[in-house]
Amino acid sequence: MNALVSRASLAKRYAVLGIFSLLIWMIAWLTWLSPSELLPKSVATGLAVAPMLPAALLALFRRPSAAFWGGVAALLYFCHAITELWTAPDTWPMPLVELLLALWIIFAGNWDGLKAKLFKRGHT
Repeated sequence: MNALVSRASLAKRYAVLGIFSLLIWMIAWLTWLSPSELLPKSVATGLAVAPMLPAALLALFRRPSAAFWGGVAALLYFCHAITELWTAPDTWPMPLVELLLALWIIFAGNWDGLKAKLFKRGHT
């Protein structure tokens, strides 16, 4: 993990933190907090974490593209959280955490590019 920490920007490190936090949250949500009534726990949890697994593996192998792919996968989690908030408002805290973690990953993974674009010196 030291190589990832030493080469990656602070924003990328925050994105990786968000990736693993979202994975842990989805496992906790679908295993203990509110298991699916339609699918077995293992199937529901596997489907829920599948989109973020490539980004987590890239982070484990210290690949610089982990934050990018985490941001791409986080868009799916963002959509899922909005859908859950809309269709099951009685469980609002759980999808709200998912929504916040997805936004965390999206913004952290793109912060370096946004910063370069927005705060560029010497406009022409």
